[in-house]
Amino acid sequence: MCLAIPAEVVELKENELALIDIGGARKQISMMLVDDVGVGDYVLVHAGFAIEKIDEEEAARTMELLRQLAGLDEIP
Repeated sequence: MCLAIPAEVVELKENELALIDIGGARKQISMMLVDDVGVGDYVLVHAGFAIEKIDEEEAARTMELLRQLAGLDEIP
């Protein structure tokens, strides 16, 4: 199963690269698969590539679902 994680673009770099923020963790990824993305936009990231631009609301909903899934092992 593949999983894409929402992330905020915090810096655009040369050679179609960007610095993203995922819950406080920052990572450099490739932007070669998406167009028209700027600083402050949200993207879905999979295997080091932005694969789709999404809106902030969708990013927040997805992150909340991931948080809920991460806590499933805590349910008695």
